[in-house]
Amino acid sequence: MNRAILIVDDEEKIREVLTSYLSKEGFTILEAANGKEALKVIEQETLDFIILDLMLPDVTGEMICQKTRELSPVPILMLTAKVSERDRIKGLSIGADDYVVKPFSPKEVVARVKAILRRSSHDLLTSRVSFQNGDLVIDMDKQIVLKNGEVVHLTPAEFKLLLVLARHPDRPFSREELIEKVFGFSYAGDDRTIDQHVKNLRQKIEKDPKKPFYVIAVYGFGYRFVGGKS
Repeated sequence: MNRAILIVDDEEKIREVLTSYLSKEGFTILEAANGKEALKVIEQETLDFIILDLMLPDVTGEMICQKTRELSPVPILMLTAKVSERDRIKGLSIGADDYVVKPFSPKEVVARVKAILRRSSHDLLTSRVSFQNGDLVIDMDKQIVLKNGEVVHLTPAEFKLLLVLARHPDRPFSREELIEKVFGFSYAGDDRTIDQHVKNLRQKIEKDPKKPFYVIAVYGFGYRFVGGKS
């Protein structure tokens, strides 16, 4: 069955162009011209992806993103004219998976959609996910992590950090993004705090914390998760 994508943008031309490009790739397209229409579709339809403009005339894109996250883990790609790092991080912190700054290339949007679908399958962490033939297991229903079949006792921050990273294998996350996703946008501490949480997490899930396999540092930037589902 074709994957269904909802395009939310008040500019008809943008919806038309994206619909044209994505339809050619085999996606089924639904459209919404404002926030109220978008929320109605999100509540009534089964979606595989949402392309969401943040600057809507009625309900803000941020609010739609937050409400969507209360209902579903469906991937969300933000379209934004806001170019500041703070605005981008805020969008990511409330649940968006990635962003594209306007004006954009339709081909880039298609590429981003495909990449996000590859790395963050819709139901990746809705129940139980196993990595490396059961070496590491994340069980969302029970809110536990298993290492070699044994329960790993993580703090709430460590558990959320692992979820954020594992939900997007191979995607580099900046320290700022991880802070926002784990602790919230209002967190006022040093972003280097995340380094200590990563260190603690490695002590619990890595065979050799000094030579980590799962949580890898991205030099000068942040971290990424390397797994390989089994």
